[in-house]
Amino acid sequence: MTTHAAPRTYQVITYGCQMNVHDSERISGLLEEAGHVRAPEGQRGDIIVFNTCAVRENADNRLYGNLGHLAPEKAKNPNMQIAVGGCMAQKDRDTVVRKAPWVDVVFGTHNIGSLPVLLERARVEEASQVEIEEALTRFPSTLPTRRESPYAAWVSISVGCNNTCTFCIVPALRGKEQDRRPGDILAEVRALVDQGVQEITLLGQNVNSYGVEFGDRLAFGKLLRACGEVDGLERVRFTSPHPAAFTDDVIAAMAETHNVMPSLHMPLQSGSDAVLRAMRRSYRSEKFLGILDRVRAAMPEAAITTDIIVGFPGETEEDFQGTLDVVRASRFSAAFTFQYSIRPGTPAATMPNQVPKSVVQERYERLVDLVGEVAWEENKRFVGEQVEVMFATGEGRKDDATHRVSGRARDNRLVHVAIPDGVERPRPGDLADVEITYAAPHHLNADAGLSNVRPTRGGDAWQRWNDEPEARPSVTLGLPLRRPEPMAPAASGCSAS
Repeated sequence: MTTHAAPRTYQVITYGCQMNVHDSERISGLLEEAGHVRAPEGQRGDIIVFNTCAVRENADNRLYGNLGHLAPEKAKNPNMQIAVGGCMAQKDRDTVVRKAPWVDVVFGTHNIGSLPVLLERARVEEASQVEIEEALTRFPSTLPTRRESPYAAWVSISVGCNNTCTFCIVPALRGKEQDRRPGDILAEVRALVDQGVQEITLLGQNVNSYGVEFGDRLAFGKLLRACGEVDGLERVRFTSPHPAAFTDDVIAAMAETHNVMPSLHMPLQSGSDAVLRAMRRSYRSEKFLGILDRVRAAMPEAAITTDIIVGFPGETEEDFQGTLDVVRASRFSAAFTFQYSIRPGTPAATMPNQVPKSVVQERYERLVDLVGEVAWEENKRFVGEQVEVMFATGEGRKDDATHRVSGRARDNRLVHVAIPDGVERPRPGDLADVEITYAAPHHLNADAGLSNVRPTRGGDAWQRWNDEPEARPSVTLGLPLRRPEPMAPAASGCSAS
């Protein structure tokens, strides 16, 4: 009798932004297409892939710390393979293998699709493989994808970035912006909806500059409107825009398209015009606040989140007070706050007047306190109000003692919903209306039960995935990387060419 070896297992460990999370879905899809299977929860894979970030200093520390922990395991198990990809691999290249010679494969942001071949080559040649491409030759959305959610999905509309922010190394690692054809994007959206997806998030380093490459500065607003015409698509989100390129046609598209959610992530970075100038952020605080005013005039219910960096070189106490002033005026529902850290290769790394760590820490703590205070005040406005919640896996807490499940409101606020005794729990992906009974700085509670529970196609898809994990689909459109064509100027939005 012929026996077959069990398939090798893998695990993918992700650091960084939503783009990295989506890239990790592609890495998983590639490994499964090559015949590997995901390692059971809590078990070490035969193949371990680190998909890395280079934006924050602690990402370096985490990677090399984890690689160090794996060294004795690799010594005991020579069949184990370790791969490092993503932005830090693109940046460090041969440095990864020099610091951790037990790593088998290093691959960059432009050649994710090479991973299975590189792993096999490393195994056969018994030598580390380092392959870093300098430019994208195949749009990553054409790669097989193992999605993590049956009812929500990421859709990349562009890769790369044309901005030159002095604190950011991403443009050097992901290259200049390249936009996908509108028809390709909509084809992927429709394919995902056919599989049960009801929420998509459009991804790009600067989504609202989408279309500049092919000469249509209104392309992103058209794309949002075109998503509104996709039957079965309940919720559309996007991240991240840039204040300098954010235009009123996008605000109108958000307000007028039924399935585009009233949530906006608008990175501030600093409220000081002097610091914004040093950051090479081509807007000032007055323009930023004006955008928020226009968004709220069109969508009073919109929740706005942001990114803020504390302690950029040269930041004075007066500059920091400017940031606090803008936070108070902006009424953010949440903010992702960061302490500036030197990133080699960026202009800011060599700027004079680096702010002492103790000063950065003290300012950071004041900012976090203010952000939490403002977010809490904003959340308190919802007590007694009805909101629609889409239930989700992996969101917040699932508290057996209080019988709560969690989900997201239309404006993306996290809501913990109490399920009364005897009431069947809604499935992830299902929708319901709930009354908010309590507000905390970072979440809302709804303990008065639920009404108008709506089983959805997304909930059906979750049920299928739960009952038959092996039936999980992957989307491989097989579309080549090609020059985009402009969208038709029709009011309805994109052509499907």
